[in-house]
Amino acid sequence: MKLYLVPTPIGNLDDITLRAIKILQSVDAILAEDTRTSGVLLKHLAISKPLHSYHIFNEHQTVQRLINQLKDGKTLALVSDAGTPGISDPGFLLVRECIKNDIPVECLPGPTAFVPALVNSGLPNDRFTFEGFLPHKKGRQTRLMELVEEERTMVFYESPHRLLKTLQQFADVLGPDRPASVSRELTKLFEENRRGTLSELIAYFAQKTVKGEIVICIQGGEGKKGEKRRKERSSEFEDNEDDE
Repeated sequence: MKLYLVPTPIGNLDDITLRAIKILQSVDAILAEDTRTSGVLLKHLAISKPLHSYHIFNEHQTVQRLINQLKDGKTLALVSDAGTPGISDPGFLLVRECIKNDIPVECLPGPTAFVPALVNSGLPNDRFTFEGFLPHKKGRQTRLMELVEEERTMVFYESPHRLLKTLQQFADVLGPDRPASVSRELTKLFEENRRGTLSELIAYFAQKTVKGEIVICIQGGEGKKGEKRRKERSSEFEDNEDDE
């Protein structure tokens, strides 16, 4: 009886760990965010195990059934499409219920996108905050305004079609000269890490067709010293915000 959280490669399949392979070979079944994506990886590893769907749209409906299976002595592995389960992916709900039911949970170390993006950004990484995806609509402006006082390096996930809008909003709120970096297609053939000010990054990506998963790192600001700037920019940003 145990739940394993097994990180999977974010691009390059060679990044799977030997321990992850052993666990996937040993469990009774594998829970996958997308069975098609995980099926490709398992085929590459020559692993044949029952594969069940577990994603954000069904986790509330399936969590009790999975808890019952674990209580019956099953050993399960949870994987996401890429990276570590629970990091901007399903996983938290199942882990919480396992803990409530005294079911052992073990998380393997392994691939996650924000660590290499942060380390190679050239920005301070002794202290940082992982923000994940910003809200698309409700709460987005509030979250952005809160970041004005953040002194640590900030790390975000973003989709390709929202990259330019998000960079522009960061520039509006934090200032166009704030140092930042954009990493995309990490570990893949066309990996790209672009560094510069927010205005420089906007100009660069405005000329490109952007593809792949994206990590944005932004240098922290002056903390409470930025409060005056936050108030000055808040009303202007509210007027310009695009409610898509």
